[in-house]
Amino acid sequence: KKHSPFQETVSGMKHSIIAAALNTLGATGIARLASPWTQGLGAILMFHHVRPAVRREFDPHAGLEVTPEFLDAVLAYLKEKGYAIIPINTLAERLRHPVPSEPFVVLTFDDGYRDNAVYALPVLRKHAAPFTVFATTGFADGEAPLWWIELAEAVSSGRPLELNGQSFLTADPEEKSTAYAVLYAHFTQLAPVEQRPFLQQLREQAGLGKSQLTRELCLDWQGLRTLADDPLCTIGAHTCTHPLLAHCSLDEARGEMHDSKRMLEIRLGTTVNHMAYPVGSPDAAGKREFGLAASLGYETAVTTRSGMLFPEHADHLHALPRLSVNGMHQSIASFETLLTGLPFFLMNRGKRVMVS
Repeated sequence: KKHSPFQETVSGMKHSIIAAALNTLGATGIARLASPWTQGLGAILMFHHVRPAVRREFDPHAGLEVTPEFLDAVLAYLKEKGYAIIPINTLAERLRHPVPSEPFVVLTFDDGYRDNAVYALPVLRKHAAPFTVFATTGFADGEAPLWWIELAEAVSSGRPLELNGQSFLTADPEEKSTAYAVLYAHFTQLAPVEQRPFLQQLREQAGLGKSQLTRELCLDWQGLRTLADDPLCTIGAHTCTHPLLAHCSLDEARGEMHDSKRMLEIRLGTTVNHMAYPVGSPDAAGKREFGLAASLGYETAVTTRSGMLFPEHADHLHALPRLSVNGMHQSIASFETLLTGLPFFLMNRGKRVMVS
């Protein structure tokens, strides 16, 4: 099975290799030399959590959070290097009519976490940086589970967990990582009606009560409305329940994408022209989803496929790549290397547009 962006954070060894590669590309100057050919017009930066660092014994999602101090450093670096931080509403025009002498970035934050308003917003205001929050309506309702976090919470309990007659120990980090990967793969293959009962059963095995994670971690509708009223903020859609859309039926996928857009527009009194595919990897969103986004009236839609933006993306506005600002690599040196685009050029074997 293909790995998700969440599973990508499990292996410390993998991130050590990535860090070493970024250091080598940066220290040798190769990345800077290649940048005229690899950095493109700019990038869509992807964030999730922004909050003070907290060390956890088991944290498969550590890559999904950065500190407010690092966000501040990133924005200061971008301004120092002459990058324009543009609102997402101007992105399509920028791609259709490029200004090669002025590289740009678009700032995006997925899911709609409370920490975006508490910790990220003051930093964004300090730099007068426009940004987009892709909100999941079921999280604002407090009803849809943060399923990947619930899976990790069950594994973190340290209790043995059972799946289809197979028992998984979760006493040490290696056992936890194995159990999490298996549970994640199983969960994402379940039909939507099977997912909540599975999570409840898992929580019972782990000795956990009813989950309050969504209420604790995500903005409710009032919080989203307050954020949406900020002139720097654009609200985008991130479906109703955060499923892997490619695993849904056509009607289910269309409903998730349509209903979330409509609900956000009604509840927040704004027009929603942009969306982010949940998980966003090739096994979570592909050509069918790209076509659906276009047919439902979204101007742009973003994936989690890694890459820079090039003029060719003007013809693929519903399959846009992003640059993940990864919490496992919170250094400006690493960020600078990523922004040259060389790591993605190598990763994608020179391919600029990825829609298959």
